[in-house]
Amino acid sequence: MDKSFYENEIAVVRQSLARATRYNNRFVLGRTVVFVLLVLSLAAVYDGHGYLLWAALCLGAAFVALVRFHELGKRQAMLLSSRLEVLEDCLARFGTEWKDFSQDGSLYLKRKRPQDTDLNIFGVSSLYQYLCRARTKGGRDYLAECLTPQPPPVQIIRQRQKAVKELLAHPRLCLDLEALGRLLPDGHDTAPLVQSVEEGQVAPSRLLAAVAWLLPLITIAAVGLAAADLVAWTAVLFLPLLQLTLAILFNSRNNEILSPLDRMQQELRLYGHIFSRLEEASFTGSHLRSLQNNLHTDPPAAGSLKRLAYLATCANMRRNLSFFLLGNALLLWDFHCAAYFVRWQYDTARHLRTWLNTWSEVEALLSLATVGETRASCFPEILESSTPRINGQELTSLLIPAAKAVPNDVHLRPETNIITGSNMSGKTTWLRTIATNVILAYAGAPVCAKSLALTRFALFTSMRVNDDLGEGLSTFYAELLRIKEMVEYSRQKEPMLICIDEIFKGTNSADRIIGAKEAILRLTAPWIILLVTTHDFELCEITTPAGNPVKNGHFEEYYRDNKIYFDFKLKEGRCHTTNAQYLLRMAGIMVDMEKQV
Repeated sequence: MDKSFYENEIAVVRQSLARATRYNNRFVLGRTVVFVLLVLSLAAVYDGHGYLLWAALCLGAAFVALVRFHELGKRQAMLLSSRLEVLEDCLARFGTEWKDFSQDGSLYLKRKRPQDTDLNIFGVSSLYQYLCRARTKGGRDYLAECLTPQPPPVQIIRQRQKAVKELLAHPRLCLDLEALGRLLPDGHDTAPLVQSVEEGQVAPSRLLAAVAWLLPLITIAAVGLAAADLVAWTAVLFLPLLQLTLAILFNSRNNEILSPLDRMQQELRLYGHIFSRLEEASFTGSHLRSLQNNLHTDPPAAGSLKRLAYLATCANMRRNLSFFLLGNALLLWDFHCAAYFVRWQYDTARHLRTWLNTWSEVEALLSLATVGETRASCFPEILESSTPRINGQELTSLLIPAAKAVPNDVHLRPETNIITGSNMSGKTTWLRTIATNVILAYAGAPVCAKSLALTRFALFTSMRVNDDLGEGLSTFYAELLRIKEMVEYSRQKEPMLICIDEIFKGTNSADRIIGAKEAILRLTAPWIILLVTTHDFELCEITTPAGNPVKNGHFEEYYRDNKIYFDFKLKEGRCHTTNAQYLLRMAGIMVDMEKQV
């Protein structure tokens, strides 16, 4: 998606928000004036000016209407503000401001899954932080499950790709859904609601339902007769007292039945609007239509949750003591709320988990579509072959701004690639660019490339290796354990992509070269793509006894006007330049050493 699309949308939304704010201010002024006139007219009626009663009634109706319109106006302004935030976040992804997003996925980091930190899948400045547009806990969990170094079945990947591609074809639908979702509480967890609704079901009672309708009708009729002086008021008062007594006796039961609705009316109303937008969308792809069909139940999701939100509002009115006394004395209000909710559970509760899980998946798909909205990208072709392959044109990293990202072509098959190059020349970035695009491809998202075709394989990395004081592990031994895990997995002869950055940098050069040669020989196989970066040129001469291909590639720097530059382009063969001394001088360290001499 072009950046100008979001800039234009922001301008339109700001104009609409300013207009909505002006209208809301007028509603506030109007309802204030009408309320004052209403009070004055009622006072006049009280003073004996009965002819103003109709004026008071009209003013009362006008006040109620203005309050309602003002409430709708506030909701519209909230939705516009939410949409503006969504658009500004989209715009932030074109630069580096996305690194300030609060959701970086750190809670999904797994200690025994080093790819999470090696490839910046989760954590600060990570793939997850760039992608995540989910508001609910379920949506965030679903997105985290998609970003995995272990590929799902081909059918799952292609299914997600088709769904994401269709969402990208409807950018305003995506904005509508995300704007509605953003109005939900941050990290909203629906699990407690689903559990309480499913587990707290009771069978509808016809007797209680009949009593709940019959007694209030008799009470209202009796009050009417008493008002007409046809029945004594003393006889009528027994009925409200009876109803209030029943409400008090059954209060604990009704509270238990209605407890799932506590403080949930706002969220339920929003889910109703979200599902309504999804239900009316025109999807053609099989997966999105399948998700849409999850909402087309009997009764449908949107209408059911809107009714439940209204019921939650009614149920929470019971918390007001005055309303509790009056509502139950005249209408047995608690019984009606409980009976309605029990009937809703009986008819609908079995669908609730499916509806909310559907929204979680849609949130994850919206997040995966982010790449296609903010970067030049393509959908990768997933090849069905047991031999690992990667063929890509102009691969770049999602985590580097598009203006600064330097593209490289990639053509990899089962082989060992020894990558050399001076410091800061782009070796590690190249590894991460390949691996992160693999993660995106397996998630079903677009990738940052002109084209990409790859097979399914397990992805292993050894890049950010640290010591562990608690476990008594040195950096070198921690890396050995990672290499050991790779060797053990390779015995299964399953396809693998292995990325090792500056192999065995935690030990002396002699031991490093010996250990690196041995590890490379163990990890060179017809089912493995092995990528190793190093500063040890001795590794460029390695040969494998089985005749498996070993290639050399390098990155290099160049100098102009006594300044160092990098083109970040992968070239064939080993590197023939170094820049450590230049960087030492640039940092002022070499100069200080020479002065000391």
